[in-house]
Amino acid sequence: GQWVVFHVKYSMRDFRHKSFVRVGYFKIPEYLVAWQGWSSLLLTICLASMLCLEPLLHCAQNDEGELFWIYCPAAQHLLFPYSILSMGAMILYFLLLSDLSVFSTRVSAFALVCSRVISEVFLFLFGLCFFVAAFACAVSALEHEDPDFAGIEKSALQLVKITFGMFSATHYDTLTAYPALMVALFLYVVTTVIFLLNLLIAQLTCAYQSTYKDMLGFARLNRGKIVVETMPSVPKRRWDAFCSFLHLDDRVEFGEGDIGLSGGIQVWEPSSANITTVDMIKRFGGSTAPVAQWPEETTEGDEEDRFDRMERLIEKAMKRMSSSMGGRLGNNKSGASTGSSGMSGSELGSGASQDSD
Repeated sequence: GQWVVFHVKYSMRDFRHKSFVRVGYFKIPEYLVAWQGWSSLLLTICLASMLCLEPLLHCAQNDEGELFWIYCPAAQHLLFPYSILSMGAMILYFLLLSDLSVFSTRVSAFALVCSRVISEVFLFLFGLCFFVAAFACAVSALEHEDPDFAGIEKSALQLVKITFGMFSATHYDTLTAYPALMVALFLYVVTTVIFLLNLLIAQLTCAYQSTYKDMLGFARLNRGKIVVETMPSVPKRRWDAFCSFLHLDDRVEFGEGDIGLSGGIQVWEPSSANITTVDMIKRFGGSTAPVAQWPEETTEGDEEDRFDRMERLIEKAMKRMSSSMGGRLGNNKSGASTGSSGMSGSELGSGASQDSD
């Protein structure tokens, strides 16, 4: 009943504002363009069909003394279609449940990335169907007596099993009696399992890396959109209670005992989370009255900036002095070693001359 009211409400709204979207030769309401709209409409159709095929209603007159009996003769032919509709309804329920991913930015970004890269999966499935049809027709044209590949339908089913690893290993032993069939299946495995599957992995990897950073922003925008769309339906009393609970009129502390401005929400964090040695809060002396003019920022005459510049200049000068002192010490050491070697050489020379005399 709730889904029926939802679709009637939005359909009347689109009819009133003439908001239609052309799909082929038909015009549909604009709200059905989003996946939440058409999936909820399919869910409504499934639930209505299940109500018409409900076995409990058909067995109400012939329950054989059992409570909630559904196996009466009048409902035997309805059990299978009812189970199909139940399966579809459960899938649609969980598909709509995935819309709750907006509560987490990372999960919402992951869901958006999945919706973007799903086209690559469809391209892979299209290529797989093409190769399955091609090799199924080719295998059916071969002369062999393998019952698993007798006909295009059976061959296509077995080829799909080979691709997804569902083909029994014992069937490969029977292929040794048919070399031509084994060669055809070998070519199929190389084409699909080795080439197509690895190509799909490469495409998904590249698409994920290129879109994930953008999807974080889209996830935040999507959450903001949902908040904006939900705001008109929130009662004023509940909104006032929520605002009073946030205490936005209270001033927030920058630090312990350092009272700051109002209109914010204080979030505590460890002191080692964001270490900073520079005070990011600029403070100005004077009156705090709202009518007082905001003081102008003086970047040139600011004493703190001057001290910072002087500190950087001193650090540069110290580095230059240390580097120059290191170079001089190295030159003095090399000169001293050269002089000592020269003196030792001259001494040796004079000693030799004295010997000769």
